[in-house]
Amino acid sequence: MTSSPVEEPRDSVLRHTTDNGVSWITLNRPAAMNAITPDQREHLISLLDHASADPAVRAVVLTATGKGFCAGADLRSAPAGAERVAGDVARLIRSGAQRLISAVLDCEKPVIAAVNGTAAGLGAHLALACDLVLAAESAVFIEVFIRRGLVPDGGGAYLLPRLTGPQRAKELMFFGDALPAAEAERLGLVNRVVPDDDLAKTARAWAERLAAGPTRALALTKALVNASLEAGRPDAFAAEAAAQEINMTTADAQEGVRAFVERRPPVYRGC
Repeated sequence: MTSSPVEEPRDSVLRHTTDNGVSWITLNRPAAMNAITPDQREHLISLLDHASADPAVRAVVLTATGKGFCAGADLRSAPAGAERVAGDVARLIRSGAQRLISAVLDCEKPVIAAVNGTAAGLGAHLALACDLVLAAESAVFIEVFIRRGLVPDGGGAYLLPRLTGPQRAKELMFFGDALPAAEAERLGLVNRVVPDDDLAKTARAWAERLAAGPTRALALTKALVNASLEAGRPDAFAAEAAAQEINMTTADAQEGVRAFVERRPPVYRGC
């Protein structure tokens, strides 16, 4: 599978390229440590939705420029001086940060976070929502909310305990200390820590390997694993059986079985 890189014809705070079946989404506000504005958030959600529907996209990499992966939501973009109405904050979180995290979790293509630097607040949760997390050695993760007197949002209290267990999650959220990449890997928040200069190369290798895989089987596997965290055994087993039934109708599943019988490497086409 080969293709020429195609870049959107816009100088954006959110760069997007598609290359060799991989959608590369790059946060590009390095002076602001890639804090996410509302417009940037909506564009990111749109790109993730598009990746689900586009057969030419078979994997997604989310990364950033500069020294920060993402410093969270850009609070400077919020309107100042407006009178607060009861329920406004909850509505803002549901329609904003939670929609963004859901877009990552619900994307039908595997999403890799390539964390190049500081991931704080919503930025940490954006990384943790991804299916696989690669981190540069210089990266740090910070549950920064408590430092501002805030409750974690953007799915943090949902994501973190499922990765670390409740006690570790509370420790990270109660103290708000910076967590180095190596410690994040030890706690299970990160799949692999690599030298800073190797991050993009490793992300590309992982993404292209996923892009060459059986796309629908990967999507169904992602959905099964995510749903299993909420389901009891009977429901999880029923979902697994139904997913395999659906998957066996795909050309890739038939190719995988045929290649096994013929003792050759499979060639998956993403359908």
